[in-house]
Amino acid sequence: MTDAHPRISKAVIPAAGLGTRFLPATKATPKEMLPVVDKPAIQYVVEEAVSAGLEDVLMVTGRNKRPLEDHFDRNYELEEALTRKGDAERLAKVQESSDLATMHYVRQGNPKGLGHAVLCAAPHVGNEPFAVLLGDDLIDPRDPLLARMVEIQEERGGSVVALMEVEPEQIHLYGSAAVETTGDTDVVRVTGLVEKPDPADAPSNLAIIGRYVLDPHIFEILRTTEPGRGGEIQLTDALQQLAEDEKVGGPVHGVVFKGRRYDTGDRGDYLRAIVRLACERDDLGPDFRTWLRSYVTEEM
Repeated sequence: MTDAHPRISKAVIPAAGLGTRFLPATKATPKEMLPVVDKPAIQYVVEEAVSAGLEDVLMVTGRNKRPLEDHFDRNYELEEALTRKGDAERLAKVQESSDLATMHYVRQGNPKGLGHAVLCAAPHVGNEPFAVLLGDDLIDPRDPLLARMVEIQEERGGSVVALMEVEPEQIHLYGSAAVETTGDTDVVRVTGLVEKPDPADAPSNLAIIGRYVLDPHIFEILRTTEPGRGGEIQLTDALQQLAEDEKVGGPVHGVVFKGRRYDTGDRGDYLRAIVRLACERDDLGPDFRTWLRSYVTEEM
């Protein structure tokens, strides 16, 4: 690591979306607070940032997102009640979320897309590289993707995106990357990016998933980026400019992830994520797997 590639300490989590795919559950409850087994999805994301050494977390929120702030704050009445009951196990779980990281919040206001949400973080981030974690993608802690991305950024500068191979017919759901190989088997040089292309026009089946480590020059580009697909300011469009001209903000690399990823942004994948994680829990897994085998055998 050199002065040109300073250590990363800040993470940004965009959390202003309306969660329309989960209505009516998200009418009054933020989608990020939907439980994945017994923790809200957003807590898994914050834990991932902290595990990668990023303990300064800015959450970009919007209207009706106050429960996010409450979850990561102290709840003295609940803690006192659990203390009186002598329930040390549940007390520790309640206190865990408030002790995880130094949390900050800013409102996006008018939701103009992911690129705009990232731009809202500029005053907090300043002139430092930073990570962006999307709450719909949960990365298994046994497969430390973000830590590897931080390592690559600190070695090579510029920006780093997370890439994952998907079936060609699924690439229209993601941003797609044109890449060149490097000396590392899991690292590629990104030469171009296309947001949600038609499969016939996709440069590859390497999809961008919801982890980024960004050079602060991205803010300059986002300020002048015109709305793109869906009428929103797309982060992919800004990254495309960085990939085209590495003199502005350095190169763009991609870490090709082959580990376990749980997509909670889709109802079906959300349910599958809960089943997978519950099956792997020491406290829930044995009984749950027995029931699941019985259910599949007898009912299906």
